Amino acid sequence: MKRNYRTPFGEADIVARDGETVVFCEVKARQSTQFGTPAEAVERHKQKRYTNIARAFLMRAGEDVPVRFDVVEVTDEGVRHIPAAFDALNF
Repeated sequence: MKRNYRTPFGEADIVARDGETVVFCEVKARQSTQFGTPAEAVERHKQKRYTNIARAFLMRAGEDVPVRFDVVEVTDEGVRHIPAAFDALNF
């Protein structure tokens, strides 16, 4: 659907559909896991931002559909997709 979707709350790397579900996906890359995995870097503040981005997207689209928040980790070992990596905060 969209890449680098911008709102006043921030930017979603990927907004896609999985059936009826709208998926907001954060892509995180790390060269090393010395300080944690890329998914671990998607902390509470970033999760809250994605929740607000999702709310803005759905209001603009006029949709009332299920939402999911995924993370894609990119490391020197490869790419890993983590569906439903976190739940919406105050959605």
